[in-house]
Amino acid sequence: FFQAEDGIRDPLWSRGLGDVYKRQYQRRVHGEIKLEKLKCKNQKRREKQQKKQQEQEEEKQELSEEQKQEIKEAFDLFDTDKTGTIDYHELKIALKALGFEVKKADVLELTNEYDREKKGNIEFGDFLDICTAKTYERDPLDEVLKAFKLFDSEGKGKIDFKNLKRISRELGESMSDEELQALSLIHI
Repeated sequence: FFQAEDGIRDPLWSRGLGDVYKRQYQRRVHGEIKLEKLKCKNQKRREKQQKKQQEQEEEKQELSEEQKQEIKEAFDLFDTDKTGTIDYHELKIALKALGFEVKKADVLELTNEYDREKKGNIEFGDFLDICTAKTYERDPLDEVLKAFKLFDSEGKGKIDFKNLKRISRELGESMSDEELQALSLIHI
């Protein structure tokens, strides 16, 4: 009898088939070792990919200092009683002031989710979290189209000299007609 490393005795060894069986056994053991190494490499690769993806998500969820300052100013503006919190109505108005389209049901859900003390108020940290999440939920293409519509007030599908002149006046920019004309000739 052939006794393998795992303790299994093989009666075929004594019948002359032992060499064949021994090679099959060695291939199987060697194959399992290779398989284990492959599984280990794949696991390490998956862990590395997950870590990289998590880092990218964390990076993506970070607002610029300018954005944070704008959110802080909106919060302070609507925190009329200066308690460091805003209520449901103030939350709705502050989110709209920051350009987020929110429905009553959404604001109620946010209030219930973030109001840990169940007093009907949201603190600045929670407001910042809400605004960060809403900022990254926005579709960039929709935002570009909204901005374009602000310039294209007549809905012609293009921004011409007249639109640029109106916008520069509204923003208090002092640009000459030649500069505005040059801008209106730019095609993207």
